[in-house]
Amino acid sequence: MAENQYTEENIRSLDWKEHIRLRPGMYIGKLGDGSAADDGIYILVKEVVDNCIDEFVMGNGKRIDIKIKDGKVSIRDYGRGIPLGKLVDCVSQINTGGKYDSKAFKKSVGLNGVGTKAVNALSAHFMVYSVRDGQKKRAVFVRGEIIEDAQIEKTDEKNGTYVEFVPDEKVFKKFNFKTVYLEKMIWNYCYLNRGLTIKFNGESFKSENGLKDLLENNMDGDPLYPIIHLEGTDIEVAFTHGKTYGEDYYSFVNGQHTTQGGTHQSAFRESVAKVIKDFFGKNYESSDIRQSIVAAIAVKVIEPVFESQTKTKLGSQEIEPGGKSMRAFVNDFLKEKLDNFLHRNPDVVDTLEKKIKQSEKERKELSGIRKIARERAKKANLHNKKLRDCRVHLTDAKNERREETTLFITEGDSASGSITKSRDVNTQAVFSLRGKPLNSYGLTKKVVYENEEFNLIQAALDIEDDMDNLRYNKIVVATDADVDGMHIRMLLLTFFLQFFPDLVKRNHVYILETPLFRVRNKKKTIYCYTDQERADAITELGKNAEITRFKGLGEISPDEFKNFIGEDMKLEPVMLTKEASIETILSYFMGKNTQERQEFIINNLRNEDNLKPEDFEEELKVDKAS
Repeated sequence: MAENQYTEENIRSLDWKEHIRLRPGMYIGKLGDGSAADDGIYILVKEVVDNCIDEFVMGNGKRIDIKIKDGKVSIRDYGRGIPLGKLVDCVSQINTGGKYDSKAFKKSVGLNGVGTKAVNALSAHFMVYSVRDGQKKRAVFVRGEIIEDAQIEKTDEKNGTYVEFVPDEKVFKKFNFKTVYLEKMIWNYCYLNRGLTIKFNGESFKSENGLKDLLENNMDGDPLYPIIHLEGTDIEVAFTHGKTYGEDYYSFVNGQHTTQGGTHQSAFRESVAKVIKDFFGKNYESSDIRQSIVAAIAVKVIEPVFESQTKTKLGSQEIEPGGKSMRAFVNDFLKEKLDNFLHRNPDVVDTLEKKIKQSEKERKELSGIRKIARERAKKANLHNKKLRDCRVHLTDAKNERREETTLFITEGDSASGSITKSRDVNTQAVFSLRGKPLNSYGLTKKVVYENEEFNLIQAALDIEDDMDNLRYNKIVVATDADVDGMHIRMLLLTFFLQFFPDLVKRNHVYILETPLFRVRNKKKTIYCYTDQERADAITELGKNAEITRFKGLGEISPDEFKNFIGEDMKLEPVMLTKEASIETILSYFMGKNTQERQEFIINNLRNEDNLKPEDFEEELKVDKAS
């Protein structure tokens, strides 16, 4: 056996752009195709906008222009502009930037001098120019390699920095920007920076009331009492209680949306419960106080420490190096501001205490049922009847690889069998449904524990007590592309929205898209997701091509299924818009038959060439009876 050679020739040094392109995950997290809010293409946009926000925070420029079309992103701020002599270095030299000077950027979003360089290295086209006091300098790069370093010229443009880039399709395969994710990101910037105007593709975004606006625009339904909005030095808080289950938090550090929370969010959860207990002088359970809470917290931290380059979770234990602990800082603030508010607003106090007592009553009623349900879930897990887990949860005790994990919820044993044989056993798990789930709309949480399917799904996800315990980053509904499959999909989504809406709000729920057709000849196979794709495939391969219509997931062989749940897996995220509340959506689709739903069915039937409403009288009668 030949020995493995390890000599000086094996040692290699990469330049900045080679390292970023070789290990992009270290700089922007996962790559993705744009179907998830934390996919890399959105991190690229965020890295550039973060620099614009820092300029605004320092008092320079009140507007940011963002345009995204056909994969090209352009961002212009009206701050001071990058110093012209250092323009190229600032976008192409790691550890070069103005944020190492804590006087200039005391509470900046980005401190590592990496963000814009990562955008540059991962873009097929990257152009930057800076305007300062009538002078302008421009530079152009391709995948981090400079191809144009223009001379400084005179200009009439306003001061500021312009960045234009196109994500590299060699890195981000078949990517597509989703407007809903971009608008949510932009709104968050505005909520945290009152007075700032962001123009996105011609539409203006601006907030006058900060986190109060955030809750008003994102709450599902009306709050139980007016939003409590509290502000102090380096901290802003807004919260109320709603009518849905769970706890819903929006947390931010130095303008950065910490989607995974961190020390500041934990401090708020702990402190808000403590202050309310002390106010009432009663030892209420913290979970009863926080049940159905909707809250936002934003803090400013000197030299923040995040747990990754994408800055989704704050790790700082102190508000500033050597300063007060994060827990003490948040608690002291709420102890003063919230306690004062409660003393001055007796109507809010009455409503709040009624809500706490209601949660307490429901918890006690469920306690016995929950104990029995846990035992059933443990037995089912032991027999491995429903859940085929992934190896990450067997080897990663600290759950540090949770972001890589996916749970497929499948329809029946045949579909689960195909996926189980095709999956990546390290990161992909499978949960097999038995028949159609119960329509849970309008039911209480008691049904979650009494219904075997719902109880086992909840146990598999580990979300009974705390959403932060969620075992899988992606929950993928994988049902057949037929009427029964669509019905099962709706029943599952009703369950999640009714009892665990945070799963959807935090972008954890997806629909698996699998091909409807396979068109092939002896030389090539094309999988088609629409009738138009099928027609195009037939044109390409010829009319004698073999055409297969997949009626169910179980009909797709495991070897083929690998193509659909691997790197090129097509997922459609389940997203909520602020235009419609969960109650409105569920009552329309899953409640007792309404006139609006009948009219929708009839109107859409009329759009079909060969169908008439009277052909579906029996179905409409069944719908009305339901």
